[in-house]
Amino acid sequence: MLFDYLTLKLIWWLLVGVLLIGFAIMDGHDMGVGILLPILGKDDTDRRVMINTVAPHWDGNQVWFITAGGAIFAAWPFVYATAFSGMYWALLLVLFALFFRPVGFEYRSKLPNPAWRRSWDWGLFAGSAVPALVFGVAFGNLFQGVPFHLDETMRSFYTGSFWALLNPFALLCGVVSLSLLALQGATFLAHRTDGALQARARSAGLVAATVLLLSFSAGGLWVSHLDGYVIRSIPDVGGALNPLMKEVGRETGAWFANYRAHAALWLVPAVAYAGALLAMAGLDRGKTLLAFIASSLSCLAVILTAGVALFPFVLPSSTMPKASLTAWDATSSYVTLNVMLYVALIFTPIVLAYTGWAYRVMAGKVTRDYVAANDKALY
Repeated sequence: MLFDYLTLKLIWWLLVGVLLIGFAIMDGHDMGVGILLPILGKDDTDRRVMINTVAPHWDGNQVWFITAGGAIFAAWPFVYATAFSGMYWALLLVLFALFFRPVGFEYRSKLPNPAWRRSWDWGLFAGSAVPALVFGVAFGNLFQGVPFHLDETMRSFYTGSFWALLNPFALLCGVVSLSLLALQGATFLAHRTDGALQARARSAGLVAATVLLLSFSAGGLWVSHLDGYVIRSIPDVGGALNPLMKEVGRETGAWFANYRAHAALWLVPAVAYAGALLAMAGLDRGKTLLAFIASSLSCLAVILTAGVALFPFVLPSSTMPKASLTAWDATSSYVTLNVMLYVALIFTPIVLAYTGWAYRVMAGKVTRDYVAANDKALY
C-alpha cells in the first residue's frame, strides 16, 4: 500500500496527534493520580491505595510519551531540532520532574518512616504536576509563536528565554492541562477505589471539570483575540519543501480560520465540553466508568481542538513568520514517512491489544483491606 507524499504528510500529522492524545489519556490518569495524591490521601493507607491503582502500569503508559518524542524526531526532524534545543530548559525541567516517578513508585513504601513516605508523596506530586503544567504552557506558546529564526543553511536560532515562556496566556493553558489530567486521574480513582476515598475522588473530579470548563472557555476567548498565522503563498504542498519557501502573515483571529472554513469542525470543541459535562454527571451519579470514558473523550477533544486551530502550523515563529514550521515543509522524506507508516501499522495494533489485555487483567477495586492484607507485596 503506497500513498502520495501529501497524504503521508497528513497521515503523520494525525499519527503524532494520536500519540499525544494516547499519552494524555493513558499516562494522563497516572499523572492525575499523582497530582491528587497529597490532596485526597488523608493517611498513609489512602495514599498507598491511590498509588497501587496506577503502579502496575504507569511505566508502560509512559511509553506513549517516549514514542511521541521519537515520532516527532523521525517525522518532523526540523520541529524536533528547533523545539528541543530552543526550549531546552523547559524540557530539562520536565525530565528532572519525571525522575521522581520511577524512584517514587519503587522506594516510597520501602521504609515505614512517615517523613520518608511524605517526601516521596510530594516527589510523585511534582513528577506529575510539573510535566502537566509545562505541556500546557508549551501549547500556549505555540499559539503566540516561538521566538526562533532560520538562516540560509536551515540552522535554527532560538532568541527567547525560559522565563518568557511563563507568560499569562501560556500559564492559562497550563491550568487547562493540569485540570484536564486531574479530572482524568479523579475519574480513574473513582472507578478503582471505594468508600471515603472514592467519595473524595468524585468531589475532586467535579472541581477539576469545573476548572477545565472555565479555563478552556477563557483560553478560547483569548485565542480569538490573538494574532494567528496564515500562509499567504506556498509551492505545491505535495512536494519536497523547505520552511523558507513560503510567505506567512499574521492576523487577529486567524487561529479560527479552519473552523470558519469548515463548520463541522466546531464539533471538536463541542465534544470537549460534552465530555467534561458528562464526566461530571457520571461522577455525581456514581457511574464511574462512564465518567472515565467521558473524561478520556474530553482529553481527546481538547488536544484535537488545539491541533485543528494550529493546522497546518506545527511550530510558528514569532520573530520570522516565514520560518514557521508546518506539516507541509518540516517533514522527513517520502521514503522515511512511508517506512514509518508500515512500522506503525504493524506495531500499533499489537500495543493496543496488549494494553487492553493488561487493563482487563488488572481490573477491579483497590481497597484499604487489600492493601493491608498485601502490605509487603504492594507499592
